[in-house]
Formats: sequence, structure tokens, C-alpha cells
Amino acid sequence: RRVVAQAIKSDLHFGGRRRSLRGRSCRVSSLSAPVMAEIRGTTGMMSQAEEGLKLFEAQAGTAAEYDKAEAEKYKAVIEAKIVTLENEAALLTGKDNKKERAAKGKEVAELKAGQQYVDACKIVKGLEPKFGYFVTKAAVLPDAPISKPEEETKVVSKKETKKETKKESAGLSPAETKELENLKQQIIERKAILKEQGMSGGQQNKDEEIVKMVARMNELKEKQEPGSTKKEKDGKKDKKAPLSAEEQKDFAQLQNDIELYKAKLRNEFGYSNKDIKADPDLKDMESRLAAFQKRS
Repeated sequence: RRVVAQAIKSDLHFGGRRRSLRGRSCRVSSLSAPVMAEIRGTTGMMSQAEEGLKLFEAQAGTAAEYDKAEAEKYKAVIEAKIVTLENEAALLTGKDNKKERAAKGKEVAELKAGQQYVDACKIVKGLEPKFGYFVTKAAVLPDAPISKPEEETKVVSKKETKKETKKESAGLSPAETKELENLKQQIIERKAILKEQGMSGGQQNKDEEIVKMVARMNELKEKQEPGSTKKEKDGKKDKKAPLSAEEQKDFAQLQNDIELYKAKLRNEFGYSNKDIKADPDLKDMESRLAAFQKRS
């Protein structure tokens, strides 16, 4: 660019004048393609710039476009239904209306968990939809990055490789995290149905579907937090150890989670105090809370 700018200035300054070059006179006029080609380095620089622009455009990609107005309308419709159902459930008081109240709570939970409603809430908040609703134009992914020259290989010790493999194996994938949340919700809904059929808390826990879902849930919990399902055995060593700063945060969060979970069982699914105490998820949370309380 500097070379081109200097050439233009020179052309403007000497335009219309004559000067001798190797014994011959020539007239400097407006720049043309041959003149540009004669300027040292200009051709190579221009071609490199063009290639760089093409490469940038190919790598940039384009973001997806969403119908935010439609998402807001759908969100408003669903939330109006939720408010109506909650008001109707509030009027259904007493034991005689227990089944109808539980049915209303189940409808509310299904509306809130609907994939289209979830996407509408995300788009209204300026986030990407999770299930692909309200997308008017799909995103164009950028091309694969250009391979860079190989960097010097670093010597990694055995301890570091073990730590990396542990970090990769620990935790859940996004699909498994979603499965865990769905299992918790399905267990609650299944127990609500069994309770309506007159089954006690102990009978509900022996139900074949409940047993399978609880087993899978514990498997995912163990993968998410190794040793969480065997806390009683593993916790004996650390009973006298004081809580760390991170454990104190977990302790406070667990207390809040227990209260919210109890309220959800009572209000949305119509659980009695006896049924709430028999819930296996609540027992698991309370046992963890008791372990924290002994050390606090």
C-alpha cells in the first residue's frame, strides 16, 4: 500500500511534465496496469492481499438467524397456559382434589420442559436454541483451519499423562447430563402416577421401571462424581476433617436444593410428607447433608 501511495503522489506531482530517462523523454500520465506491474514488489503484495481476503471470508462463516418475534409470541402463549393451570391448581384444595391438583402440576411440568418452549426462552434471552426451533437461516460453519507448522514436541511426564486421562474420563457428556436430568423428572412423574393408583412409597420404589431408572441414575451420578454413591464407606476416613471452602459452598447449595426439591414434590406433584420422606433422591440428598453437618 505504501508503494502504491508513493507512486500516486509521484504521478500527481510530475503529471504533464517531461523528464529524461536514459536519454529519452517520456510523459508521466495516469497509472495503468503495466506501470503498476513495473513497481518493484507491488504485484506480489497485491496477490497476497487478495489471497488473504479470500481466506478470511472462507474461514469467517456466518451465524444462524432466528425468528425472535415468533419465539416471544410462543413463549407468551405457553406462559399464559402455565399461569392458568397454576391458578386452577390453587383452587383445588383438600384431599378430595388431590388427584386433579397433581394432574395440573404434571401439565405445568410438561409445558415447561417442552423443547419448543425451551428454545423460545433461549432465543428471547439472546442464546442459541437447543433443539433447532425458530431457526430461519442455518449457520454456515467456517472452513477447517490451515495447518500450522508443527511445534516442538513437549516431553510429558507419566504423572501428567495420568492426570489428563483422569480428567477426560471424569464427568458427563452433554447427552449424559441431559439424560440424568430427564431420569430425575421421569422418576418423579412415574411415582406420581403410581401414587394415584394407591401405591405406597415402598411399593413405588419396588416398581420395575423405577428400579431401572434409579439404577441408571446412580450409574450416571457415579460417573459424574466418582464415589458419590459410596459416600458412606468413603466418608468414614474424613469424618473428623473440617469442611474446606469448596465443601462449605456445596453444603449451602445442598441445603437450598433440598428445600426446592421438597417444594416441587409437594406443590407440583401433590406428595404428602410421608411420600416425600420415602423419596430415594431426597434420602440421598439428606444423607449427604448429614455427612456435611457432622463435619461442620
